[in-house]
Amino acid sequence: MQWFHYVLIAAGLLVGAAVGFVIGYFYRKNVAEAKVEKAEDAVKRLYDDAEKKAEEIRKEKVLEAKEEVYKLRNDAEKENRERRAELQRTERRLFQREESLDKKLEGVENREQQLNERTKKLDKVEEEINALYKKQEEELERISGITLDEAKAMVLARAEEDAKHDVALMLRDLEQRAKEEADKKARDIVSLAIQRCAADHVAEATVSVVPLPNDEMKGRIIGREGRNIRALETATGVDLIIDDTPEAVILSAFDPVRREIARISLEKLIMDGRIHPARIEEMVEKARKEVDQQIREAGEAAVLEVGVHGLHHELIRYLGRMRFRTSYGQNVLRHSIEVAHLAGIMAAEIGANVQLAKRAGLLHDIGKSIDHEVEGSHAQIGADLAKKYLENNAVIHCIMAHHGDVDPNSIEAVLVQAADAISAARPGARRETLEAYIKRLEKLEEIANSFEGVDYSYAIQAGREVRIIVKPERVSDTETVIMAKDIAKRIESELEYPGQIKVNVIRETRTVDYAK
Repeated sequence: MQWFHYVLIAAGLLVGAAVGFVIGYFYRKNVAEAKVEKAEDAVKRLYDDAEKKAEEIRKEKVLEAKEEVYKLRNDAEKENRERRAELQRTERRLFQREESLDKKLEGVENREQQLNERTKKLDKVEEEINALYKKQEEELERISGITLDEAKAMVLARAEEDAKHDVALMLRDLEQRAKEEADKKARDIVSLAIQRCAADHVAEATVSVVPLPNDEMKGRIIGREGRNIRALETATGVDLIIDDTPEAVILSAFDPVRREIARISLEKLIMDGRIHPARIEEMVEKARKEVDQQIREAGEAAVLEVGVHGLHHELIRYLGRMRFRTSYGQNVLRHSIEVAHLAGIMAAEIGANVQLAKRAGLLHDIGKSIDHEVEGSHAQIGADLAKKYLENNAVIHCIMAHHGDVDPNSIEAVLVQAADAISAARPGARRETLEAYIKRLEKLEEIANSFEGVDYSYAIQAGREVRIIVKPERVSDTETVIMAKDIAKRIESELEYPGQIKVNVIRETRTVDYAK
């Protein structure tokens, strides 16, 4: 029965559990339904609130949109009103401008009409003036006795005189300014060069007369049937002139070196006393060697004195030959050395190439050493020699340009020209025959006297200056400037002379009275 008791207890527990489950189920169901209802109410309330809020927001947005539309409409209406006002103002301005233009056009038309009327009047007045001018012109021609063309010619002549006067004044002023700036510098450079080049300028005259101890020596020189003189002339290439000149024999040859060889040979033969063809040939050979030695020594001494280095030995020999050559009595080698010194000093003063100036100055007359053997001017011959012995082109150009055969293209070429002129033109450098000297002086005075207004003229300073006295009543101060230039041009074109000639035109007015 105990087990039945346990079954009943178990069944009671099962029934209690089932009843509790059912009760809990319904309880949870009621609670859940209550929560659902409560949630539904909350959701409904939230939905209602959302609808209310959305309606409020919609109303607010609609209101804002209406306000924005109203504002935009007001702005648009305001802008339209302003545009209409601006258009109205523009229309008024255009209307006013149109009225102004109409008035101006009317004024222009009136002005044009007035100008047309005035033009007609002026044309009429011009016709009257032309008629009066022509009448006055005829009357003036009748009174003056000259035609219009003659009067024009007189006016032009007067204008030409005035122009010449003005030009002369300008020339004088320009020359004065140029001289003030250039003369002092040029004088300083040239005088410094001449002072520093204080060499012995005594010109060596080529000896052409050999003195004899007595006239009997002439017969011994001639020899039996003239064999001695023929042998001497053949060996030296020099003509011996034996005439009535007492105790002297004249040597005649264009080549100065040959003449020197003949002089030395003849002097040695006279001193030795043994004169026959074999002895003559021996003495001539010795004299030739002696002269060659002198030539080399003279060339080397010249190169050493000037300070030029690197010259070809043949050029040095040609320089030495110039020791026996003279030009207008001036020794050509001494002249070349002097030109080299002068050109070098002037180049140093102005900052040019000193060595180039010296080298070109020393070689500028080297063509004179063989100009009796080769055709052409000594400048061209010298340039060919320099080119043959590989001198540089600058030196060759200076040699060619030193007498103006070609235009100088370097400052050194100009300096060599100037130094050559200074050396040749200085007093005592050259000598001329008396006849040529007198002719040149006479020609200078003749050229000066040929100009209108010249009273008298004098060639002074050995022809280096011509002094011209003009008539003050016929030549003005300004016209003397033009006259000096014209006379200088005539002298340049008609005369040949070394150096330069100064043209000095003098005009003075003198007033003389006497106290009684």
